[in-house]
Amino acid sequence: MMDTNVENEISVDTLQLLLGQESVEQGNVPDEILLLPKAIDDPDCLPFIIEELDGLEIENEKMFRLALLNVQIDSELRMDEDIQIHQRRRNVAQDIEKMIFGELLIEIGAPFVE
Repeated sequence: MMDTNVENEISVDTLQLLLGQESVEQGNVPDEILLLPKAIDDPDCLPFIIEELDGLEIENEKMFRLALLNVQIDSELRMDEDIQIHQRRRNVAQDIEKMIFGELLIEIGAPFVE
């Protein structure tokens, strides 16, 4: 479980994006998702949380992968706003997906299996 100070620093907008919901309360967010906003909002911290990501026990792999996919799609759609920020966010989500699942769902074009 994450430190409550870290939870307080998590962007609600990022949680909404990850979960694909307009309304999100941090207390109702699965633990495995709470590590993602840190890397998404600050891509420079990714090398420092690799060990935590590697040891992450994901209860709902579909939800976790969809969260990463949400970031990738949002970043592509908003690339014209600030290309550097959105490229970095997309790259972090892709790197995490590759690390955990071994491939990118969008890249392989596979159907999403439950």
